[in-house]
Amino acid sequence: MQRNKQVAMGRKKFNMDPKKVLPGPVFSTLSVHAPGQVLPSPPCSPLSVSVHPARDEFNIQVLHAFVELHEFTDLNLVQALRQFLWSFRLPGEAQKIDRMMEAFAQRYCQCNHGVFQSTDTCYVLSFAIIMLNTSLHNPNVKDKPTVERFIAMNRGINDGGDLPEELLRNLYESIKNEPFKIPEDDGNDLTHTFFNPDREGWLLKLGGRVKTWKRRWFILTDNCLYYFEYTTDKEPRGIIPLENLSIREVEDSKKPNCFELYIPDNKDQVIKACKTEADGRVVEGNHTVYRISAPTPEEKEEWIKCVKAAISRDPFYEMLAARKKKVSSTKRH
Repeated sequence: MQRNKQVAMGRKKFNMDPKKVLPGPVFSTLSVHAPGQVLPSPPCSPLSVSVHPARDEFNIQVLHAFVELHEFTDLNLVQALRQFLWSFRLPGEAQKIDRMMEAFAQRYCQCNHGVFQSTDTCYVLSFAIIMLNTSLHNPNVKDKPTVERFIAMNRGINDGGDLPEELLRNLYESIKNEPFKIPEDDGNDLTHTFFNPDREGWLLKLGGRVKTWKRRWFILTDNCLYYFEYTTDKEPRGIIPLENLSIREVEDSKKPNCFELYIPDNKDQVIKACKTEADGRVVEGNHTVYRISAPTPEEKEEWIKCVKAAISRDPFYEMLAARKKKVSSTKRH
């Protein structure tokens, strides 16, 4: 009973932050050596598997143990992808996506011998299907690919040969008729907002009124910066719309690798944002700047680059600011 309790505690910590757990005292004291033993019980956070570093052989085994929980036998590739992508949130970084999709392709071919010449074929076609899903169902994509273009795109990927045209047509029609779905419990679940974000990761955030540093999981997507207490949280603790904000590097005596979000030309104006209090109330934020610390200089640079790309400008806001400036100048004269 005591061992089961420790394993349950370990699973919970794994869901919250796998990097602190694998390898870690909770599992090492339990002599857990099989990767499947550390996988979280449902409801699980398979994203935790995908975010863990790939350089550790044991952690790679954990990833494959998670993928092997899926049964893809007698499913076509789109059906298998639907099941797979339903079980976790696809991470935003290319290396992590590559790791997950490579494991998926290996598992699919293991369950369906002879469908493809190699796992590489399955891997390439899986990416083509995910890209097709985006192209067909993203309203920002105006040039929708036809089935003929999809077939042409995938010529020669089966170890130099072509896949059966009927197979590709069936895959195309399946995606065209029904886009991929991701897990959500009800209409209030925000999970879909954070599917395949521009960037995500752990950062330190300085508080607004109380100047303490807190570790938060940040997700950048749809021109907003969201932060969570844990990677498994379905709803963010805070939301920062990036519209009309700017970002800059700053020096901080207490934390390295800092940058700030701020409103240009409005030093004391509170940034339009919201956060969730401990009692569940949603309140307006109280930051005139958001100061954030990254773990490394490289991550700081990447976050600044990605946030800059996501910041949007509202022309009406700029017109209003110009008008206010003109009125203020007229009054002084």
